[in-house]
Amino acid sequence: MEKLYQQRIEEHRITEEPFYITQGNELDIALAAYTNQLPILLKGPTGCGKTRFMQYLAWKLKRPLITVSCHDDLSTSDLVGRYLVKRNEAVWVDGPLTLAVRHGAICYLDEIVEARKDTTVVIHPLGDDRRELPIEKLGEILTAPPTFMLGVSYNPGYQSVVKDLKTSTRQRFVSLAFDYPEKELEEKIVKKEGGVDSGLAAKLVKLALMTRGLKDSGLAEGASTRLLIQAAQLHNSGVPIPEACKAGIIESLTDDAQLIAAIEDMAEALF
Repeated sequence: MEKLYQQRIEEHRITEEPFYITQGNELDIALAAYTNQLPILLKGPTGCGKTRFMQYLAWKLKRPLITVSCHDDLSTSDLVGRYLVKRNEAVWVDGPLTLAVRHGAICYLDEIVEARKDTTVVIHPLGDDRRELPIEKLGEILTAPPTFMLGVSYNPGYQSVVKDLKTSTRQRFVSLAFDYPEKELEEKIVKKEGGVDSGLAAKLVKLALMTRGLKDSGLAEGASTRLLIQAAQLHNSGVPIPEACKAGIIESLTDDAQLIAAIEDMAEALF
């Protein structure tokens, strides 16, 4: 079983440097948090680079990164583990959080507020100076090694009050605020990740900035850096830029016909 767990953990090791450009001192703070065995909270809009940052941090620290995409049905057993029947025998299988704690990996809970409230409570003793994970079904308490790190993320501008982070959870973390990169930096990212030239990258970023100004007109969120990259990738694969923008950006932002038409007019004016 130990060999199997070792194979599982190695699957999460990042061997090649992810492309990431720092926007400020976020890396220095995260490294200091790791040194002091503190958990980190990344907050910011969708597609602004939170997950990529965690990948880069894991590569920098040379630790495996286990990512969990949180959702309404995520249970404590999904995180911690459960008994499974194999060959007429009940066998315990570690969940991703337990696996990370046992092997001193980084566990990243993406969009933590989407998980059930009773599920997020399990991370509380991991997020303070105890650094412990109780496994009730085994009657065991795991103490995290120094190499273990807990990271969580959420989008504060998109969540309802019902799904906001509890104060008792929030105050366990070192918090890093993320936002979309500055214009010049975002152009570099889109150019590199999307495989397009500087001129097209600049126009895509300009379109994004225009959509981000539509929040007062009913658009929940403007175009993310991620959407710009996927539109660039579509175009780089032969899709004409108007169609690439429509499929890769506009239709992903909203279902409102008027807003779609307005953003299409913006794109047409640019391209």
